[in-house]
Amino acid sequence: MTGDFGKRGQRIRNQAFAWLTVCGLLCVVGQIWSFDASAAEVDSRSAVVFLYHRFGEDSFPTTSVTLEQFEAHLRVIETGPFNVAPLPEIVTAIKQNEPIPDRTIALTVDDAFLSVYTEAWPRLRKAGLPFTLFVATDAVDEARPDYMSWAQIRELAEWGVTIGSQTSSHLHMPLATQEQIISDVSQSMRRLKEELGFVPTLFAYPYGEFNRSAKAEVETAGFDAAFGQHSGVAYGGMEMFEMPRFSMNQKYGDVARFRMAANALPLPVADRTPTDAVIKNNPPPFGFSITEKVSGVSALACFYSHESEPAKLIRLGPLRIEVRAYNALPIGRVRVNCTAPAGNQRWRWFGTQFIVPQNIGISESD
Repeated sequence: MTGDFGKRGQRIRNQAFAWLTVCGLLCVVGQIWSFDASAAEVDSRSAVVFLYHRFGEDSFPTTSVTLEQFEAHLRVIETGPFNVAPLPEIVTAIKQNEPIPDRTIALTVDDAFLSVYTEAWPRLRKAGLPFTLFVATDAVDEARPDYMSWAQIRELAEWGVTIGSQTSSHLHMPLATQEQIISDVSQSMRRLKEELGFVPTLFAYPYGEFNRSAKAEVETAGFDAAFGQHSGVAYGGMEMFEMPRFSMNQKYGDVARFRMAANALPLPVADRTPTDAVIKNNPPPFGFSITEKVSGVSALACFYSHESEPAKLIRLGPLRIEVRAYNALPIGRVRVNCTAPAGNQRWRWFGTQFIVPQNIGISESD
């Protein structure tokens, strides 16, 4: 589906706006839920982006989905009210604050593993679904046996697959120097231009991890947007260089989670602290302000990936939320997911992540 999200998406959008205009209310399971105009506006400028790596590679369960899982995801898309759009169209609409049809989703794949070509692409091509492939160029240049070749990547690009950059060496950007980041990103752009004839406009952070310096250098390099691996819904007005994606693998790729994510709505936030993903205090004094009047905030819950219980929430007025972990964060990457019920079996979702370096001091929790 291309061009203004396709005819199906246009019909969905027209029907949705007509319904909201006439009713002014959202009917959910026989009940009438008030639907604030500001919430309707942000919802109409949002989309869900999914992330895959490998397909049917059972030796890598943390980065691969089974073929049965992937085919189940495709059945959900094909039989549900979903509009699959090319990622560049979604990025443009979000940047320009243009309406996006309800339940619009995008499919992305990182790393250009060979199973993308042998397993995912035939299924996506048969279904007529667009997707984006982010390529780390060194692995392709080195002709590693489990990666696609340049000829295969060119074949996908000629078919219409969007190609994005993921650095050259799959650089761990949060702990790299500015010079390393500039060099690695530039090398990737040069090789993609040489092999494909164009420089991509979209970027994915290797491992989904970034800090302020990485974001700044990617933006300076001329990309339109950059994506991590933290869960959440992309929406108009958000930071374009830390856009979220729902990651799928064998543990977190069951059809129920896929359906829940595909139906997710944004939880719009601002004034997030700390401002950098690489933390200096452990646990970090994490907080944010909700920027729109959305339903379900009173039932908001946040979860740190290293703790089994919901985090402690400190509410400073109706819209400011401070989120406290009970224990220090472990070294490495820690994700935080905050969700609130939106009605009609849908959830508002905001996710972020922190990078915990070695030898960080432990601070007192609030």
